[in-house]
Amino acid sequence: MAIAKAERLMNLALCLLGTRRPLSKRELRDSIEAYLEAGSDDSFNRMFERDKDDLRELGLVIETVENLDGEVGYRAGRDSNRLPPITLDAEEAAALGLAAKVWQQARLAGAASGALQKLRAAGLPEDVDPYEAHGALEPRIPVHEAAFEPLMLACRDRRPVLFDYRKATAARPEPRHVEPWALECWRGHWYLAGWDRDRSAERVFRLSRITGKVRSRGAKFTAEVPDVVTVRETVAGWAGERADRSALIRLRTGAGYPLRAKASQVRELGDGWDELEIPYGHGLDAWLVEFGPDVVVLEPAELRADVVDRLRAVAKG
Repeated sequence: MAIAKAERLMNLALCLLGTRRPLSKRELRDSIEAYLEAGSDDSFNRMFERDKDDLRELGLVIETVENLDGEVGYRAGRDSNRLPPITLDAEEAAALGLAAKVWQQARLAGAASGALQKLRAAGLPEDVDPYEAHGALEPRIPVHEAAFEPLMLACRDRRPVLFDYRKATAARPEPRHVEPWALECWRGHWYLAGWDRDRSAERVFRLSRITGKVRSRGAKFTAEVPDVVTVRETVAGWAGERADRSALIRLRTGAGYPLRAKASQVRELGDGWDELEIPYGHGLDAWLVEFGPDVVVLEPAELRADVVDRLRAVAKG
């Protein structure tokens, strides 16, 4: 069965690459023996769609063209499917191998493995092992949110999305219509940066606060997408990376190690509590809430009020 499918894919690829004009489904069926043996039109259509998706997954660029009569045809232009020679040294290959090992989810792991196979076919030397140079490292990016994969695909395809989002200070989720730009991971949490159409402003959303399904919209982006550096800076700022002042908190002894790592000063208070001075920037209130009763904000008063408001919202459900 595997050999038969591989032969069918090869024949389809040759047909698409060898034609000067788009070929219709009917013409492709008449040209490939395996398709002639399909029992019905439905069987052929399912087989053809699977084969077309498999070839695209392997990296073949297949163009879909509609003629004046409304009939759809397919072809794979040679210019679109020609890669320049690829040369990688051992360090570059190792970096690609580490990047491929980061993703542990089945879909992404398969895509990363397929990418390495394509690099092999494009000229990556067989004696270079992308995993060997840094085999002791096991990088991982945890992804537990169901919204991650549809948002990742929407960012890639530049497709607006609609989802329900519950802010930390709100008891109920609200619908948000967003043009997604990029996903970023910060302190173990994933964030989406994008353009909020309803508010006509740039916004950042934490994926764990997205409820229900992410729905795609066919319309095009209306706002200009900034460069990657700008998006990353935005996510970092909203997630609390940049700080322009300090906050004073009381932290239970033996708890909150990430906070202790950020502290500029730590003083033992006794009775199971320590006093910490930590950088205070946008998003610190949301971070402190995650430590629950192990943290008490002393100053500034505005940070203490924000944390209390968030805790009350959580208590209300």
